[in-house]
Amino acid sequence: MTEAVLVITTAGKESEAQKIAQELVKRRLAACVNIVPRIQSVYRWEAKVETAEEYLLLIKTTKTHTAEVQAAIQELHSYDLPEFVVIEMKGDSAEYLKWIEDSVG
Repeated sequence: MTEAVLVITTAGKESEAQKIAQELVKRRLAACVNIVPRIQSVYRWEAKVETAEEYLLLIKTTKTHTAEVQAAIQELHSYDLPEFVVIEMKGDSAEYLKWIEDSVG
């Protein structure tokens, strides 16, 4: 069974999204990070409904590295409370999932 997971976070600026992605891959905490530009987010923050343009980061890593990924995101991120969602990856491409595992750590 694979250990691969997808971590989702957002960033308010493209430069910040790039910095987080580059550092996660450089530190071997992620095999790959996709940056989806200019999404619209609607959320409640400090008792108000807010709308913001953000960048979505799709981070491919392993379950054993999620705490390190979360710590790196906290370190590199400008948000007080950065999004951190972890989804277990399953699929028919055993080679791709193995590549993720081989690329981190």
